[in-house]
Amino acid sequence: MEVCYQLPVLPLDRPVPKHVLSRRGAISFSSSSSLFGAPDPRQLSQRRGAISYDSSDQTALYIRMLGDVRVRSQVGFEPERRSSHPYLYIDFRTLHTRLDYGSTSASSAPERRVHRLLSFQRYLHSSRLLRGVPQQIPLHILDEDYTGQARCMLEKVGNWNFDIFLFDRLTNGNSLITLTFHLLNQYGLVELFQLDMVKLWRFLVMVQEDYHSDNPYHNAIHAADVTQAMYCYMREPTLAKSLTSCDILLGLLAAATHDLDHPGVNQPFLIKTDHYLATLYRNTSVLENHHWKSAVGLLRETGLFSHLPAEDSLNMERELGSLILATDISRQNEYLSRFRRHLDQENLCLSNGSHRHFILQMALKCADICNPCRPWELSKQWSEKVTEEFFQQGDIEKKHKLEVSPLCDRGINTVGNIQIGFMTYVAEPLFAEWARFSDTRLSQTMLGHMGLNKASWGSLQQEQTSVSEEAEPSSAGTDTEEAAATAARRNSNTATAAGGTSSKEIPQGSRES
Repeated sequence: MEVCYQLPVLPLDRPVPKHVLSRRGAISFSSSSSLFGAPDPRQLSQRRGAISYDSSDQTALYIRMLGDVRVRSQVGFEPERRSSHPYLYIDFRTLHTRLDYGSTSASSAPERRVHRLLSFQRYLHSSRLLRGVPQQIPLHILDEDYTGQARCMLEKVGNWNFDIFLFDRLTNGNSLITLTFHLLNQYGLVELFQLDMVKLWRFLVMVQEDYHSDNPYHNAIHAADVTQAMYCYMREPTLAKSLTSCDILLGLLAAATHDLDHPGVNQPFLIKTDHYLATLYRNTSVLENHHWKSAVGLLRETGLFSHLPAEDSLNMERELGSLILATDISRQNEYLSRFRRHLDQENLCLSNGSHRHFILQMALKCADICNPCRPWELSKQWSEKVTEEFFQQGDIEKKHKLEVSPLCDRGINTVGNIQIGFMTYVAEPLFAEWARFSDTRLSQTMLGHMGLNKASWGSLQQEQTSVSEEAEPSSAGTDTEEAAATAARRNSNTATAAGGTSSKEIPQGSRES
């Protein structure tokens, strides 16, 4: 059965006007581009973007005072010497790469000044290009079977069992672009807010590009998964009849950008290594503030909201920041206590804009940590990915003689005990309150999956414990036997050295009975 699916997308089979391509940072779409094929990175123009870890504190503070993460060419900051880097010589560009790039040539020094305020991810890409190392660029070509299957999956995007890993493969690694564009269009937000197709597509490409694909967990697939979960929550009856179009737009954009330019390490790591972002945001919601400012930078760089009144655009940026900042896990109890009070007092009124915004914050918090509530096949993959990211941070801390952060030591932690603890103390309390607010089939399904997943991890833990206990006696017995044999050989050698003969040569009558 042929599935008809129509998206009013930018006509990529026709050339983009020259005035679009001539702007700094515009994306050049070739005639071979398609909805499910991202533009070739070699077609991306050089552009300035989000704050880089490589800049000095003065530069970062200057950018924040501007309220914009773009830097104009006439600013001309001097490049920072690596020896003065406040990061204990830990370079984000080399955390996940095994290539030896060698030294930078003198001819590339002027370009480095241009690129030094890019995001973590774009800085890595620009560094490779500047240093002459060829990128391993996959072919962005998908046959019709793959695009057809992706379209079929989008018809069931509201299903809680939606397999984001499969969808990412079907879209050739462009799940975030494809999913977010589809949802914005499905709600009619592109037409309602008169969003320019070129600007919107360029914004989504830049968002996906600024997620670090080398992060095991905090990457564009996670952002796409959170966006899909956010869509499921906004379709719940209580919210669906109350949310405005502006609420929905903000909810989807916040989900898509909530971990933008995440470096793959947590806030305590940035603080104890004196990272400039920790100084910039005064050790408070460091990563969340950076995600927000990075998102604002892309909105302004692409001019996605430039046609709106300035006051409306600034208000949307502030509300976007409020949603992203709510995902700070260190403020979990603060939001949960407030949510519980509202439910106990039954005073939530979704006709009130501030109450709707608070519920959007709670929905995004749930979407951000909903992995334990997915079916086991999906939940297990996410659990392994987030744990591996923890362990990679622990490995870096060990390498640089830093105190290993909690849950980051692969020598004493396992996926199972980390997940059981997370479900018990973080996920279960949050989703129990969400079920009180929205007592629907979806809420009960999520709680059911979480209970089954917790039991599954418990069973795996018991199996691993049993195997280790069985291995211990056998190894202990082997050690005892080896020790006895070693002692016997030592006694034999001692006797030989003392008497010139071994115990076998001693006359039988001379042995003690």
